[in-house]
Amino acid sequence: MKTHRRKFIKMSGLAIGGLAVTPVVHSFGIINKPVLSEQIIGHGDFKYQVHQEWGNLNPATTPVNNCHEMVMDSKGRLIMSTDEPRNNIIIYDKSGKLLSSWTLDLASAHGLTLFDEGDQEVLYITDPNSGKVIKTTTDGKVLLTLPSPKKIGIYKESENFKPTETAIADNGDIYVADGYGSQYIIQYNAKGEYIRHWGGSGDNDDQFNTAHGVAIDRRDPDNITLMCTSRGHNSFKRFGMDGQYLNTIFLPGAYVCRAVLDDDIMYSGVCWSRLKYLNRTSDSGFITILNKNNKVISNPGGTAPVYENGKLRLITQDIPLFNHCHDVCVDNDKNLYVCQWNANKTYPIKLERV
Repeated sequence: MKTHRRKFIKMSGLAIGGLAVTPVVHSFGIINKPVLSEQIIGHGDFKYQVHQEWGNLNPATTPVNNCHEMVMDSKGRLIMSTDEPRNNIIIYDKSGKLLSSWTLDLASAHGLTLFDEGDQEVLYITDPNSGKVIKTTTDGKVLLTLPSPKKIGIYKESENFKPTETAIADNGDIYVADGYGSQYIIQYNAKGEYIRHWGGSGDNDDQFNTAHGVAIDRRDPDNITLMCTSRGHNSFKRFGMDGQYLNTIFLPGAYVCRAVLDDDIMYSGVCWSRLKYLNRTSDSGFITILNKNNKVISNPGGTAPVYENGKLRLITQDIPLFNHCHDVCVDNDKNLYVCQWNANKTYPIKLERV
C-alpha cells in the first residue's frame, strides 16, 4: 500500500506542482517562505512532498530562535535543540505534536547527538558560546561535562574553543568538532579523558575551514570512519577513528552542515549555496543526499546533481523554500525533518518521502 501511495502522490504532485505560489501562515501568525502548492521537491528516487507547517508551535509558550539539530530516539520521538534559553530541547511526536520541552539555560545550544548506551539513551549537547559539551539523559539530567581543551592544556591561550558537534563511537569515545573555534576534532574517552586531537584551520587536506560537524560512518562495518565537515571548503573530509586523513568529498557550491547517515545514504543540510560568483548567498539553503559511493543523487530544494568526467558540477538552491538548512533528521519511513538557522524563528519543516 505504501508503494502505491508513493506512486500516486508522485504522479499527482508532478501534475499539479508549480501551479500556484502561496505564502504559508499558521494560526500563530508566523509567515514562512512561499511554497508551491502541493510541491514535490528532490530528484530521482529521493523526492519529497513539503509539509511546511508540520512543526509549528505557539511561540508565546514554546519559542525558538534557531532550530539547530534533531535526532529520533528508539521511541520514535523527535528531539530538537534550539538556542532559545527557555527551551533548549523540544520533543515532538511524528505528527508534529509537542510532547515536552526542557532547558539547560544555554544561550546557544547547538549540536545534538543521541547515543544508546544499552541501558539508556543519552544526549550530547554542544554550546559554542560557553564552550560546553554536556551529556544528559533524554529528560535533561546532566551526566557529564567534558573538560575544555584550554583547561587541560592542549590549546594555547590564544586558541578559542567553540564546539559545534559531537559523535560517539561504539566504545563510547567522544569526538568533538570545534567548528566555530580553532577547527580541531578532539577525541575523549567515555569518561571524558582526553585522547588526541587533529586538524586545525587551513587549506591542507587534513585541515578545516569551519569544522562544523562530525559523524560516525558505519556504512562499511569493516571500515568504520569519521565523516567530518569542512563547510567553508564545501566538503566532507573522511578520517580514520585515530585521526588519519583518508579522502575528501567535494560538493562545489554547498556549504554543508553535519553528515547524517541512515542505512547506505548520507544526508546533510546545506546552510548556504554559491548563487553569485564565489561567495555564499543568504537564504540559499537546500538538502543534499549522497549514496553509498558518496555520489550526490538528489538535492531537495536545490539543482539536480550533474557529474561530468566523474566530477560534480556546481550545486545551488533552485527553489526558494529554505533559508539556511542546518540539519536533517530521518525517520523510519525515510521522511525528513529539516531544522533551520536564521529562518525568522520558524519551526522545522517535514519532507514526506514519495
